Amino acid sequence: MFFQKKREIRTYDRENFRPVVRSSICTGEKAAGFQDVHTGKVTEVMLLRAPGDLEEFRRLYGIGPGEISTIY
Repeated sequence: MFFQKKREIRTYDRENFRPVVRSSICTGEKAAGFQDVHTGKVTEVMLLRAPGDLEEFRRLYGIGPGEISTIY
């Protein structure tokens, strides 16, 4: 018998944080996380290695396609 994992949806403080993708200019490495609106500090949540990783990040936190900005 096969069991499916329960899909979890995580939450974040939408008033104080905004979702961002941090991209390195030199290496092209990308990481998804949240930027503090007041201080500008970025907290990285996951490394984006494949195109599906960004979709997984959106699904985990319930983020729409237009809500994520890219910072360098």
